[in-house]
Parts: sequence; structure tokens; C-alpha cells
Amino acid sequence: MRPARLAAALATTLVAALASAAPPAAATASKPAAPRAAAPTPVAANGQLTVCGTKLCNQNGKAVQLRGMSSHGTQWYAHCLTNSSLDALSGDWGADVLRVSTYVQEGGYETNPKKYTDLAHSLIEQASARGMYVIVDWHMLSPGDPHANLSKAKTFFTEIAKRHQGKSNVLYEIANEPSGVSWSRIKSYAEQIIPVIRNIDANAPVLVGTRAWSSFGVSEDGDESEVVNNPVNAANIMYTFHFYAASHRDEYLNTLSRASAKLPVFVTEFGTQNYAGEDANDFAMSQKYLDLMASKKISWVNWNFSDDDRSGAVFKTGTCDKGGPWTGTGPLKPAGSWIRERMRTADDF
Repeated sequence: MRPARLAAALATTLVAALASAAPPAAATASKPAAPRAAAPTPVAANGQLTVCGTKLCNQNGKAVQLRGMSSHGTQWYAHCLTNSSLDALSGDWGADVLRVSTYVQEGGYETNPKKYTDLAHSLIEQASARGMYVIVDWHMLSPGDPHANLSKAKTFFTEIAKRHQGKSNVLYEIANEPSGVSWSRIKSYAEQIIPVIRNIDANAPVLVGTRAWSSFGVSEDGDESEVVNNPVNAANIMYTFHFYAASHRDEYLNTLSRASAKLPVFVTEFGTQNYAGEDANDFAMSQKYLDLMASKKISWVNWNFSDDDRSGAVFKTGTCDKGGPWTGTGPLKPAGSWIRERMRTADDF
């Protein structure tokens, strides 16, 4: 239960207890009771986020951990992101953040830039209306060199930043999972895209993908030292790390632990299954990651909020086509029930 919901429940219990002990109505004053304050949303509670040292901090300088869900590719699963499903994500699930995944290839952005820019804009607006943070994910996957989409990225981020400048809840993930390229090339890309965003939105944190599918190089026999020794030349940034617990074992867990001691890290994608987001769940290994991330205040986003037939999609296949139901555990696969339960626990904002 979220702190706000817990507070509301305690307040209700207290009011009931006081009422049972109160004198008869005729003996009480007629002054009406003051209405209870609305539960604060994640954005209302934290405001503009800023990277402070190795942590993500709120407007009061307090280190915070955001927890939420990533959409699947919006070219395929936009129908899973409805008013009712987003109400469930923000209310029933208690998510702090929605990652909006705009694929560049695979039938995504490059096929119709205006359509997918407008769709990302609409989803940012919908999440913002619910008081959630939003990660604008430039979901480049293949080709793995982010420079292949540099001009498209500049156009996309310019348009999105212009539409949302002044908002305090937007974070920009500029390259989903670089692969097959050196860290120096990824760094070069980041140092060209970050100024594009900063010239419009000076305050939003920027999330930089790391080598080898955002594994700090581990999936291509590297490690975090290449980033530690040669960081991106920009302030207010974090580095992304992705893992899939059934495939990515102790070597990856230990890399995340080491890297987060020296660098600001945001886990913008993870699953409880194998690296393809399918087959059996490994909840025991997943819990090891969640425990580590809780202890280090590492924010995380789970893949994915759709009804894809893979085990990593949280809803049972057909849920989105039927328009729900969205709340409770009934429409959820095992991974969905597991992650929802852990998202609903109290945040320490």
C-alpha cells in the first residue's frame, strides 16, 4: 500500500474511532469537518528531479527511487495504453513512472515520424495528467550504433522537448540499447544529443544507454570501468542498465552493484524472464536485483505493460483487445502479479 493510501486508511480508522467516542450529536458543534487532502501524486510529492552524486534526488534534495512500467513498442501496443489502463497503472498499481517506448525501426518512428511523435506526445500528456514521471525512450535496437539514427533523434527530441518544456516530470532516454559499438562512439552520440535537449529543457535528467545492450559492456566482455574512466561530458545525466533475471546472473548483478557505487544508474528495463522477455520467470534472482536496487535507491522500470504473448508482458493475451479489465490480479500473468505487488509497497518519498 502506498504511503498516501495508507495514510488515508489510517485517517479513516481514526475518524471512526473518534466518532464512536464522541458525545451525542446534539451536544457537538455544528461546524462541518474539514475535507481530507487529496493523496499526493509522485510528481506532486517530488517535483523536478535532479541527479545528485550517484542518486536521483527530488526537489528537496532527497534521494528517491522511482518504480514503474515500460510500454511495449507503441507501433504495436498503443491500444494497451488507454485511459482505464493508465488509471490502473497510476492508481491500482501505484506506479511512479511510465516509460514510453518509441521504436525507431521495426515499423516505428522512421515509417511515419509525425504519427509516432504525436503518439509519444499524447502518452506523455496522459501520464502527466495522472501525476506520473515519464521516460521518453528513443527505442533504437537494430542497428546498434546510435549514430545511425542521429539526425532522426535530433528531430524527435527537439519536437518533444519543445512540446513539454516547463514540465517537471519528463526524463529523456536517448538510446535504448546500443550494441556492437565502442563506448567512445556511444559517448560521442550522447554529447551531440544532450545539447539538443538542454537548449530547450535545461532541467530534465537525461538517461544515456551503455555498451552491449545497456549492460555496461558485460554482454560483450566489458565492464563499467570504461564509463567510470571516460564519462559523458554533461551534467544531470544517468547511465542505463538493463537485465533479464533468468539470463543475467551474478556477473550482471555484481556489475550493477559496482557501477552504482561510482555512477548514477537508472534501470530503465528489466524482466523476470530470459533476455528475450519470454519463457520461465526467475523470481528468486529478480528479487536479488530488487533488493539491491532498493538498498541503493536505484530507480527501475519493468518490461512491459502489454498483452504480448511472451511471459514478460504483464497482461494475459487478449486483454488489450477486449479493453480490460485492468485492475487487480485477474487479468495478469504471473510476472504481472509479481511486479504489481512489489510496485504497490510504500515509497519513501
